[in-house]
Amino acid sequence: MSKNLEISKLLDFYGILLTDKQREIAEYYYNDDLSLGEIAENLDISRQGVRDSIKRSETVLFEAEEKLSLIGKSEILKNSLEAIKRNITAISVENEMYNNSAISHSTEKILNELEKLSEI
Repeated sequence: MSKNLEISKLLDFYGILLTDKQREIAEYYYNDDLSLGEIAENLDISRQGVRDSIKRSETVLFEAEEKLSLIGKSEILKNSLEAIKRNITAISVENEMYNNSAISHSTEKILNELEKLSEI
């Protein structure tokens, strides 16, 4: 994963841990792809101040993921949900031969619950 995409993902998960100014600068830099000079001009601060803020923000974000592993856990959960969906779908397809209404009802309920989880 590219560093910009990685930091952008870290911002989504842990951006709340940054100060408002740090978050704003990091979002300009990583999400809006503005240069240090452009950010400095927009916020009326020095280019070096922008750079320092970005480096401090990166440190906070990487430390948060190292301690909490929310992105890693999220990926594991996403993969597990996809595997469950594939298996439930296979059961539904197999059940079409037998037309067991209890199985159809249960697989439909599970798929609905998976859909709710995928929206989170």
